[in-house]
Amino acid sequence: MIMLAYSLVCLIFGTTFLVIKIGVDAGAPPFFSAGLRFFVAGAALFLFMAWKGKASFALLLRKEMLFTGAALTFGTFSALYWAEQYVSSGLAAVLSATGPMMILLLQTAFLRQKAPLHSLIGCIIGFTGVLLLVLPSLAVDVSPLWLIGCAVVLIGECCYAAGAIYSKKVTSAFSGVSPVTLNAAQMMYGGALLFLLSLFTENVHPGFLLSFKTAGSLLFLTVIGSMVGHTLFYWLVAKTNPVFPSTWLYISPPIAVGVGYLFYGESVAWITLLGVFTIIAGTVLVNAGALKQLMLRKKRGTPLVQPEEGGVYPRKQVL
Repeated sequence: MIMLAYSLVCLIFGTTFLVIKIGVDAGAPPFFSAGLRFFVAGAALFLFMAWKGKASFALLLRKEMLFTGAALTFGTFSALYWAEQYVSSGLAAVLSATGPMMILLLQTAFLRQKAPLHSLIGCIIGFTGVLLLVLPSLAVDVSPLWLIGCAVVLIGECCYAAGAIYSKKVTSAFSGVSPVTLNAAQMMYGGALLFLLSLFTENVHPGFLLSFKTAGSLLFLTVIGSMVGHTLFYWLVAKTNPVFPSTWLYISPPIAVGVGYLFYGESVAWITLLGVFTIIAGTVLVNAGALKQLMLRKKRGTPLVQPEEGGVYPRKQVL
């Protein structure tokens, strides 16, 4: 059952990039559709947890939820949704896999945490993978918006990294609150901020929901991507440990590139595949310490509670 749930998590999160792309290309306003997705999903999950007696509405008045939502949901997904107007879903997925590297860099630069040598090497390898993806396209006639889109995805991952570091303090401060409830609350705040951004930047016509592609994309992302994927992810965390289910980050880029190629006609060159696997290799190396500890604990049959010093949780916000 655990491996089935893990496989579903990898498949769901690996396909969300393409579904975002389909909706945006069909005319869904990026910021409004992202806001609607996360606010509805967050509200539904929060109400469910409140019904089960595991959520208090007073939590929504805490500034920590606003700050976490601003970084994890608003910053990350406003960038991703906007960028997917100009870059392929596969490229967006691969660039998004740099999130754990961003965490390491922020911890080293601003928190003065000493990083292990293998993690620093992993960052260099991952950056090389990004160059392999981007530089070949500079030799042809590409749109400046394509370049900006790539940069915006990486900026969004910086927001994710800052939010992930901050959320670790929040989960410790709210240790008595279910992580599902905390995530639902921050999704609501992130969705509300996305609505606010849409209000000032987009001319939203409700008619966009009448399109099969836009409505289907929104429904899939809200129900399957955020609610089902979210529930399975935290079920795996409860049944295993925080690291194992988060390794979906290493599986999703090849899935995203593959489904984009098969179902949406996105181009894939050999150097693109090289860049994909280089970034995955770098990300795995960044988290090698935590993954090694996971394997040792798994053999011993004991649960993993915390990563070794210098390790990075690749706990990515649900896509």
